[in-house]
Amino acid sequence: MSTEPSETQTKILSAALDLLVRNAGKDVRMSDIAGAAGVSRQAIYLNFESRSDLMIATVQYGDRINNAASQVQPWRDAEGTAKLDAWIKFWGNYLPQIFGVAKALMIAKETDEAAAAAWDNRMTDVRNSCRKTIESLSHTGHLADPWTIKQATDVLWALLSVANYEQLTVTAKWSTRQYVKHMQTSARRLFVA
Repeated sequence: MSTEPSETQTKILSAALDLLVRNAGKDVRMSDIAGAAGVSRQAIYLNFESRSDLMIATVQYGDRINNAASQVQPWRDAEGTAKLDAWIKFWGNYLPQIFGVAKALMIAKETDEAAAAAWDNRMTDVRNSCRKTIESLSHTGHLADPWTIKQATDVLWALLSVANYEQLTVTAKWSTRQYVKHMQTSARRLFVA
């Protein structure tokens, strides 16, 4: 798909995003998306090669409408411990904006290959950002012993998982502000020399 979706693609993506969030990923069929978008099922397949492509494009569409690129810029500009804090601040404040679709994909990925592909695509992006954050700590001499970059990346990625976010903010009723503050504190204690 091109960088800027066509009008038809935008209708499809908007409908898919809305249905995924509204139905928590359960029973979202291509025919449902087509109906909500006001297009035929054939139109979906003319615009997206597969259901997996549509799911991945839907997640990317959500990023565009949430303006993720500008929200993540402070992390891109930071180094060392500031980069760690900036990543957690971005991710902690971004999760509430995408939680509906993330939860939908988490549920649907167990039985839906397309949702699993979209989830894996997104989690690979998150893991890569965690790795870049840890690499910056290492390059600035702030990564604590005995962490390796891979081990610290794995732990940071797990710490910031959607499941942990849900447990703390939905179940334990933490505010986003509390989540960000405590994740920053925990990560600094774990990873910073």
